Amino acid sequence: MIGLSADPGRDSHRVTAYMQQQGYRIVPVNPREHGPILGETVYPSLAAVPDSIEIDLVNVFRRPAQTDAAIDAAIERGVAAVWLQLGITNAAGLARAAERGLLTVQDRCLMVEHRRWQAGATVDDAGR
Repeated sequence: MIGLSADPGRDSHRVTAYMQQQGYRIVPVNPREHGPILGETVYPSLAAVPDSIEIDLVNVFRRPAQTDAAIDAAIERGVAAVWLQLGITNAAGLARAAERGLLTVQDRCLMVEHRRWQAGATVDDAGR
């Protein structure tokens, strides 16, 4: 989770807590946060996360202008997917990721989509 805030009132915190409650392991990445968030060690960058920690999805809570670095780090790390949260888009960055074989999503909330999936809806059911 790139851009995870320690503030429980922030969307990044709320979405991450929800995913953690659903049984997903969360790896917080935020150079400005120190100490654990939601019981997990915070890393200053994706590159700083030890290779022994497997990362399947990089979920990004950063302003669109700040997403290129996160996308490039995900490509470098060899993760399977990059997800830009609701309101965050970067078509060129995600095109680079897709060219390298990563699955990409932008402008969607992971928590909302997970709840929809849990309810049995498909992407087509959501009208997208």
